[in-house]
Amino acid sequence: MLVRSFVGSLLALVLLSGCGKNRPAATAASAGGTGKPAATQIIRIGNGGEPRDLDPQAEVGIPEHQICRALFEGLVTEDPKDLHPTPGVAERWEISDDGRVYTFHLRPNAKWSNGDPITADDYVQSYRRMLSPNFAAEYASLVYNFMARGKDYYEGRLKDFSQVGAKALDPHTLQITLEHATPYLLKIIASHASWTAIPPRVVTKFGALDAKGTAWTRPGNLVGNGPFLLKEWTPHQRIVVVRNPYYWDAANVKPDELVFFPTESQVVDERMFRTGQVDMTYELPTAKIAVYQREDPAALHIEPYLGVSFYRCNVARPPLNDKRVRQALALAIDREAIVSHVLRGGQMPAYAVSYPGVAGYSPKARITGTLADAKRLLAEAGFPDGRGFPNLELTYNTSDTNQAVAEAIQAMWRRDLGVNITLVNQEWKVYLDAQQTKNYTLARAGWIADYVDPHTFFELWETDNGNNDTYWSNATYDRLLHAALAAKTTEERYALYQKMDAILVDELPVIPIFYYSMIRAVNPKLHGYYPTLLDNHPFKYFWLEQ
Repeated sequence: MLVRSFVGSLLALVLLSGCGKNRPAATAASAGGTGKPAATQIIRIGNGGEPRDLDPQAEVGIPEHQICRALFEGLVTEDPKDLHPTPGVAERWEISDDGRVYTFHLRPNAKWSNGDPITADDYVQSYRRMLSPNFAAEYASLVYNFMARGKDYYEGRLKDFSQVGAKALDPHTLQITLEHATPYLLKIIASHASWTAIPPRVVTKFGALDAKGTAWTRPGNLVGNGPFLLKEWTPHQRIVVVRNPYYWDAANVKPDELVFFPTESQVVDERMFRTGQVDMTYELPTAKIAVYQREDPAALHIEPYLGVSFYRCNVARPPLNDKRVRQALALAIDREAIVSHVLRGGQMPAYAVSYPGVAGYSPKARITGTLADAKRLLAEAGFPDGRGFPNLELTYNTSDTNQAVAEAIQAMWRRDLGVNITLVNQEWKVYLDAQQTKNYTLARAGWIADYVDPHTFFELWETDNGNNDTYWSNATYDRLLHAALAAKTTEERYALYQKMDAILVDELPVIPIFYYSMIRAVNPKLHGYYPTLLDNHPFKYFWLEQ
């Protein structure tokens, strides 16, 4: 483990970021409440960025995920307190003795937001879309690695979708057959939109079923099955959703309206909270943590968050095609100083790609070495003391925290390796497009668990996974991944993960930096918000005091 002092420069970065001294307004965040619900329940939420689309099967980031969770509901949904799977569109289900066949019984009163009944065939057609090579869903692997013959269909070896493990036994009975028993399948279905249905009859009014980016997700066109329906989408200003009268549990949906603000600036987000314009921020600026701890601790939330921040390497581009360069860059990052003096919000330094302690699994492989090792590796790669090293671009999506971390690492690499990088800031949608077209060299990224199981930190590094975006491919890693999917016991599965972690730490297609914590401000008058590892919060339970 590389630990050394970098306090002076990092503290300077923090001081330059500024620190507000205004106390959050009592009317917005800290006044005592009556305990009674407000007459009209309009809840305003900072969303972190402009969503690229509101198609749940095409979502790739948190800004899309948050809103899609309001508009769509899965077969299984999540308990608001601990996220354990609870009935959603399916009122009940059975699992076969061998764990491979799930039979879901849809609610007779489950309807789309246009009043049409939700049928088992809607799910079958939705899975056909999700696995269509033309649709090219980034999360297709979250279905095809589990559903029987799903990968054969996705990769074109099977043309007849009726041979895939999704069957409508009758209008209200859906049967899913898996390749292997998957004890954590219900967690995946509950937490991730890849298993959610879309309304096929509505989607095909605006283009092919497997087309992306059509007008079906615009206000007036979008039909969902969640607690809310889309009322307004004013780009870069706000997205408004209102209560869905056709939702099966509409009587128990507490908010009348949710308003999402796509504010990429944490400073603006916090200012909106302080002036009463939002009830919950997306994040808080680091410089504001101490202010809230001192002046309004009831509004400050610092919570565990199951995710890892890393720098993604385009391994097809020199010099990052040489793993010695990637290893040298990884060793020259002082993670302890970053979490202590730049982030200061309970984050943990990351020396592996997978998250420690998830469902009893912790990686044994770790990034280890000294600064001398980093310099030696860089010299072996042909860049002694950084001489001849090209000026790389490090891309990051707009965020005050992302910028502060990038500037700190930029200074470390310049000082200790003689390596210069240029920082490039991109708006969320532009950033996503650059990642998915691999039009970058080095990029800030992060992975938030899709479900509470260690597998979520391994599947995306499979060759050709829609979220890999690095050009990295390792046949041994792929073989181990599929062996883990077929493992008979948890112990066998976790032993395979240890081997995969060792490959990731050696190859470093991504350079881990820190494990997240969630830092935000929440109006103490907002009820129904509970800390969760995935930062999922079923909005239908939210309500505001008078």
